[in-house]
Amino acid sequence: MSRYLPEPSADPSSRIGILLINMGTPEAPTAPAVRRYLAEFLNDPRVIETPRWLWKPILHGIVLRTRPAKSAEKYREIWTREGSPLLVHTQTQRDMVQGYLGEALKKEGYPAESVAVEIGMRYGQPSVVNGIEALRRQGCASLVVLPLYPQYAASTTGSSFDAVAACLQRRRFVPALRMIGSYADHPAYIGALKERVQKYWQREGFTEHLVMSFHGAPEKTREDGDPYYDECRRTAHRLAAQLGLKDWTLSFQSRFGRARWLQPYTFDVLAALGKKKVRRVDVICPGFVADCLETIEEIGIGGKEVFQKNGGGEFNLIPCLNDFPPWISAMVEVLMPELRGILQPQAAPKPQENRRIF
Repeated sequence: MSRYLPEPSADPSSRIGILLINMGTPEAPTAPAVRRYLAEFLNDPRVIETPRWLWKPILHGIVLRTRPAKSAEKYREIWTREGSPLLVHTQTQRDMVQGYLGEALKKEGYPAESVAVEIGMRYGQPSVVNGIEALRRQGCASLVVLPLYPQYAASTTGSSFDAVAACLQRRRFVPALRMIGSYADHPAYIGALKERVQKYWQREGFTEHLVMSFHGAPEKTREDGDPYYDECRRTAHRLAAQLGLKDWTLSFQSRFGRARWLQPYTFDVLAALGKKKVRRVDVICPGFVADCLETIEEIGIGGKEVFQKNGGGEFNLIPCLNDFPPWISAMVEVLMPELRGILQPQAAPKPQENRRIF
């Protein structure tokens, strides 16, 4: 028996598959579903770099016994009738990118159907394998991977690339592959963030202080050469410059465990601003492109409580980019250079060509 999966029959199609990868979500706001999700997430050595022999007894003996029920309660606070906000927003992004890309391709003389867009969650469903298989069934001969993490981190972007490579290791035919590692200071991404903030302020009024909260990471990852901290700083400084801000703070949220993480911590920043009796604080989470537990619950509920308990005034969470049209356009701008590099040698394929698909 071959170790490689059988390939479909040859197909004249020359479509390019685009895989959008996000972190993932439990399938339901229940303790069993959260336990399955956390077991997959926290078993990833890119996420927890502690030696396996030390970490696995902690994970299975403590974390997976105590944390799922508490996390499920938080998920229930943000769950919608359609399901997990992160999954719903990511599905909408997929559909909008498909449409926007089709228009962009037509302007450059390519058929709109030259590309197919799917999503894959690094943990949970639909998985990266599901996404790649869906693109394969649609006759894609090449694959472009766009992780929905603007700032590169080994625990997110690096892990996503691991998942793609692991899937393709089982394929007899490996497609032409391009992976987009970072777009932390891409002008279109910064421009989308700027418009998001400005439109919010036009509607709600200007804030006294803006906090830009990014997902945290252990300080040791920075010491070991992970560029994440520097990329977050680049994003924050570019956005502050575009907005012409003077009163703003960069911070990091979502600490896990007892190790020292990137600082300043978001809750410490909010507590300090509250003690200064700041009348209004707005928070934006530029590293999250879809609202999720870490934005809606951790910041929108938990962050507000910390700020106001310490004497602060009005607190606002600016929504993530979600289905904001400038963000969809930004994704297209990030993708198009990769697509041009593949499409040019494949323009106008002849029907009789015997093209392979993965």
